[in-house]
Amino acid sequence: MAASKSDRLLIVDFGSQVTQLIARRVREAGVYCEIHPFQSVDAARIRAFDPRGIILSGGPASVIEGQAPIADPAVFAAKVPVLGICYGEQAMAHQLGGTVESGHHREFGRAEVEVKADSPLFEGVWQPGDRKQVWMSHGDRVTRLPAGFSVIAVSENAPFAAIADEARHYYGVQFHPEVMHTPDGAKLLRNFALKIAGCSGDWTMAAFRERAIAAVRAQVGSGKVICGLSGGVDSSVVAVLLHEAIGDQLQCVFVDHGLLRLGEAEQVVTLFRDHYNIPLVHADASEQFLTALAGVTDPEKKRKTIGALFIDVFEKEAKKIGGAAFLAQGTLYPDVIESVSFTGGPSVTIKSHHNVGGLPERMHMKLVEPLRELFKDEVRVLGRELGLPPDLVNRHPFPGPGLAIRIPGDITREKLDLLRKVDAVYLDEIRKAGLYDEIWQAFAVLLPVRTVGVMGDGRTYDQACALRAVTSTDGMTADYYPFPHDFLGRVAARIINEVRGINRVTYDITSKPPGTIEWE
Repeated sequence: MAASKSDRLLIVDFGSQVTQLIARRVREAGVYCEIHPFQSVDAARIRAFDPRGIILSGGPASVIEGQAPIADPAVFAAKVPVLGICYGEQAMAHQLGGTVESGHHREFGRAEVEVKADSPLFEGVWQPGDRKQVWMSHGDRVTRLPAGFSVIAVSENAPFAAIADEARHYYGVQFHPEVMHTPDGAKLLRNFALKIAGCSGDWTMAAFRERAIAAVRAQVGSGKVICGLSGGVDSSVVAVLLHEAIGDQLQCVFVDHGLLRLGEAEQVVTLFRDHYNIPLVHADASEQFLTALAGVTDPEKKRKTIGALFIDVFEKEAKKIGGAAFLAQGTLYPDVIESVSFTGGPSVTIKSHHNVGGLPERMHMKLVEPLRELFKDEVRVLGRELGLPPDLVNRHPFPGPGLAIRIPGDITREKLDLLRKVDAVYLDEIRKAGLYDEIWQAFAVLLPVRTVGVMGDGRTYDQACALRAVTSTDGMTADYYPFPHDFLGRVAARIINEVRGINRVTYDITSKPPGTIEWE
């Protein structure tokens, strides 16, 4: 499903927290790319991938320390353009005979570079003499260039802020062009991809759709595919794409755990069974889930209880259908990247993720993962390409365990009903204000707290709730959304007046980090 081998870039990951942003910027330029850990990029991998160019990412290490990660010599023997970013520039300079030193002035945050020479990397963006804002994050710096390189930009504390060997098409920048704090960074990456590496820039979602459909047909043949449908963006796009590819060979199973938002289960059934005419089993297992969750208050135990029961219910329904050789999942590219630890060791588990993990082995099924090359925003673009309704394609992320992790403490049907009403009022006001598409995720949390209130002439002792809304690009980091106070006052008044049982409303202004987006 990737672009043709002659028209893609390879990103060598040295462990930067923003390596994914490099890939996103390159894809925004219409060029397919993949991220691979530096340990796995050798001559065989490069030959098999056959990239037009290679980008070396930033990273937390120092090239002057022992055991520092370096690029395989095959990177520089491949005779394709190479761009080193931050640590990538230092590694390239070090490996090609230059010098990198520590102990000089460090640069973290916004900095200004002065352009010293013309270069294809700057073409149409920066001119000699320009002073431009960039984002720096380095302690070491290049102090002597390898043979063949020249300086094309400097900063106050980085005399080799951008370097080039035009004959070999090797380039290095000490700053990070992939982050938004380097305003022209995306244009520089576009220049590298299109003008220097010679990619055509025609990797479009329409082309991806055609290739994905062809790949699914080739993989599945005449076999039957079962797809777990939650009603979220990822599973919905998978279902519609597969139905377009294989028609009635697809059977969707919607496990209704009773933890969805107001009216959501009915919307899923109506859209997919009635509108798209996709074969759909609606397994209402809400009683089973509520029984299993009774008395469970630990967040991690909630997730594991829901995940295990989901697998049991899904497997039971799949066996009723029978004859399926394939299981479809909405695995995305960040899931694929994050499953490979940079250091080779185990990653710290902040919280477990609810998925259909374990099902392929238990049911002896092969996986179909047509979205595994896409970022979340690209899945939304594919959804629009497939004609999915805008309110579904633009829907905020919703956790697999549903409202269970938005009710700290034990879960009851009464609490779920209360939270659904609060959440519906909150989202209704957000939509009326025209703010829904500005926000990455917005939801309400039912707090395990009762507070004293006064309503009319009477005293109340009812539940408190918290409202949460954040902005983000990928969910890795997030800031709280700065609602005007009059908006929050209007929402609070509606909730207290319309939702019997709530007498206090708060707004969560915690960013991620230090908090997570969800409360549990």
